[in-house]
Amino acid sequence: MTPQPATRERRRDADRTRAEILKVAEQEFTKQGYAGARVDEIAALMRTTKRMIYYYFGSKEQLYIAVLEKAYAEVRAAERTVDVEHLAPVEAIRTLAELTFDHHDAHREFIKLVAIENIHQAEHIRKSEALANLGTPVLDLIERILDAGTASGDFVTEADAIDVHMMISAFCVFRVANQHTFGTLFGRDMTAPEHRARQRRMVGEMIVGYLRGEGSLR
Repeated sequence: MTPQPATRERRRDADRTRAEILKVAEQEFTKQGYAGARVDEIAALMRTTKRMIYYYFGSKEQLYIAVLEKAYAEVRAAERTVDVEHLAPVEAIRTLAELTFDHHDAHREFIKLVAIENIHQAEHIRKSEALANLGTPVLDLIERILDAGTASGDFVTEADAIDVHMMISAFCVFRVANQHTFGTLFGRDMTAPEHRARQRRMVGEMIVGYLRGEGSLR
């Protein structure tokens, strides 16, 4: 049966409310950390009640897990836009590296959430069924690119998909997560606009160079 208009409207309202809670909660968790964030404060910022938040999410921990699920789902969705079927292997892996750079640069709250969850040794991610296999798609994507590059002769390094993903993530995360300490120690704001284009090229060329065997690790 087709849902009645009133039912559809209630569902849209519920989805809208849930999305608004997640947005405010993400801001509060990235600002205060998991331990420091307060559901009361999230409710106050939304001009709603703590009871309403618990109605949708059950607990502070479940709310935090939902924020993590949303954040990781967004980066996985971005990765899926890489058109492996119509890109040459070199261009495909460069595109993935630059896309990751763009995402992390534009979604710096994601980097903060990752840092916070690492402080908690991923205890909340382990409790999420949605996140249990969320890393699989990007590894499958990289495997397909690596296989195509090996078959074409473009890639000569016997590479591991997790290692390649780590290399991309390491560069893209570091420039955001460590911008303040690095900037203080070395006098350069790594996230300043004048460095962006160069750094974006760097991450792509770093990965391509490694896979082409232009380094010593073969």
